[in-house]
Formats: sequence, structure tokens, C-alpha cells
Amino acid sequence: MTERKLFGEDPARDERFTVVERWEEMNNYEPGDPLKDPEFLHRQLNEEVNSIEMCARSLADFPDAPWELRKELARQCWDEARHALAFQRLMEKRGGKLGQFRVMNFQYRIICNLSDLATRLTVQNRSFEAAGLEAIQDGISSAKRDDDPEFVGLFEAQLADEMHHVRYANEWVKKLLQQGGPRAVFALARGVAQANEALREIAGDAIQFYPVADDLRREAGFSDDEIESARALTTQG
Repeated sequence: MTERKLFGEDPARDERFTVVERWEEMNNYEPGDPLKDPEFLHRQLNEEVNSIEMCARSLADFPDAPWELRKELARQCWDEARHALAFQRLMEKRGGKLGQFRVMNFQYRIICNLSDLATRLTVQNRSFEAAGLEAIQDGISSAKRDDDPEFVGLFEAQLADEMHHVRYANEWVKKLLQQGGPRAVFALARGVAQANEALREIAGDAIQFYPVADDLRREAGFSDDEIESARALTTQG
């Protein structure tokens, strides 16, 4: 049996950036360290750039996808670009600069290695970005407790966009699976398992689970059964 290739190639980065492959190799500062906030913002900035690159790759790799879906992918590129600039502005305001901290392109390497659009949308939007909804909500709560209106404003603007990204993926994955039939369903299940295995290899014990937010998930188009499945996964984690 041919061994599955879990990861694709890294996206291009210029000489300012040091790219690593695993969470443990990142600059992981303890709470209270003055570098923690700028490093977090730098990390998020690069992840937003990854999102632009992943959507752009899907536009290039699947030119025959329905026009309405291609418009959603293009809109997501625009949204993620605004997010990246917002993270950069706040990072620089708090003393950070581009390339100061290590970056990791795990999402791009996992998702662009998947062979069909329904699976990419499932992993990128319905999995990573859906979990991000709860992470952002937790970030908003923490920023409010810390009386940090700049972080609150940044997270609230991001949350509104990410909600739409998850919702449109929920709608289109169902349509693509209906069109593709059992073969598409099997390919999706295999791709999701592959992505989960790749994430475990990169993150190890560093994977962080946030409590599943029923209201956010429901607004993003998940059914009650899907919400319960997500909750079961976080409990296992």
C-alpha cells in the first residue's frame, strides 16, 4: 500500500521569515512576557496570509467550480487580507515587526495537499475556521476582562467575517456531496482523516480545544447533530 503524503509544500516566504514545522519550534512565550502579544499577533497575521493563499489555490486548482462558489472564495481572500493587515497594524503598534518571530504554515501544507474542493472546504472552513469561532469568542472575553478595547475590536470584526466563511462552506459542501454522490462522500471522509493525522503530527499535545459554542455553530449553519459531534471530539481531545 502506498504511504499517504500528509503534507504539501510550504508557501513562499521571503528572507525575513523563519519557517518551522512543529508547534514546539515556535516562539511560545509565557503569560506576562512582553513579547507574548506581538508574537501572537505575528502568528495570527501569518495564518491569515495562509488563508488567502489556500483560497487562491482553490480558485486556481478548481477553475470549473460553480461561479457562486468561486465568488465566495474570492470574497474570503479579500476578508483574510483585511484581517492580516489589521493584525499587522496592532502588532507593530505593540512593538513587533514582520519576521521577528517564527512562523508555521501547517494549514496551507495540510489543506492544499487535499485533492478535492469539498474536502478542502470541510477542513479549512468547517473544521479549522469553525474551531476558530470559539477561539475568537474566548479571545473577546479575555480582552474584555483585561480591558483591552483594541483586541476586542479586532476580534469582533474578525468573528463576523469568519462566521460567513463557515456558513458558506456548510452550504456548498452539502451541494458538492450531492452532486458527487457516494464517491465524493468517501473521498471527504478519507481526506478529513488524513488532515486530522497531519494536525496531530504537527501539534502533538499542543492542540487546544475551546468549549463548543452552540449559538455560534448554529448561526454558521451546523445542525444540532453536527454540534454534538463537535462537542464529542473536543471532549476526547
